[in-house]
Amino acid sequence: MSGILDRFTSIIKANINDLLDKAEDPEKMIDQYLRELTESLAEVREATAGVMAEEARCKRAVDESQADIDRYGGLARKALEAGNEGDARTFLAKKQQLEAHTEGLKIAYAAAQDNATKMRQMHDKLVSDIETLQGRRQAIKAKVAVAKTQDKVNDLTAAGDSAASAIGAFNRMEAKADEMLDRANAMAELSSRPADPAAELEKKYEEAGSTAAVDDELSRMKAEMGLQ
Repeated sequence: MSGILDRFTSIIKANINDLLDKAEDPEKMIDQYLRELTESLAEVREATAGVMAEEARCKRAVDESQADIDRYGGLARKALEAGNEGDARTFLAKKQQLEAHTEGLKIAYAAAQDNATKMRQMHDKLVSDIETLQGRRQAIKAKVAVAKTQDKVNDLTAAGDSAASAIGAFNRMEAKADEMLDRANAMAELSSRPADPAAELEKKYEEAGSTAAVDDELSRMKAEMGLQ
């Protein structure tokens, strides 16, 4: 009996919340723990039935022995009433012998009662834990599913932030390109504008004056050389 109690003592002390806190995957952990509890419940139920049967046998032995004690006590009284003191002594001796034997049976019965109480407590604890887990199982799984979805949303949000950052960089590059194009167009526009008419005339007359000076110097040189 002590071996059975030692084997299942940890089940009585088991704390579902502690196990779930340590679990990396609560969904798998609760299924595993539920399977283990169900398997343990079958074993505990069988062991509990055996201990309760032992309790019943011990009680029956005590009751039967006590009935014999009462019967021999009654026989002793009848023998005395009949004037048979010797028979009364014999019946009382048997009664005392049974009383001593019954004390041992009562000790065994008390131990069987204690064992049966512990096993029933263990059985009831397992039943309660299983009912608790079954009641919370779907809620826990739903929370795990939501948490996994939230992780995916967080990942997508991070990817969206990266894309937004890239778009911002492209916008800045596009603005720079637009600025360079506007500058180039402005330079082209300036280069293609018609010349100032007054400036063109000024250039013409400056060139005419230079030509007249050359002609005058050429005439003087011919006169000096007698070529005219």
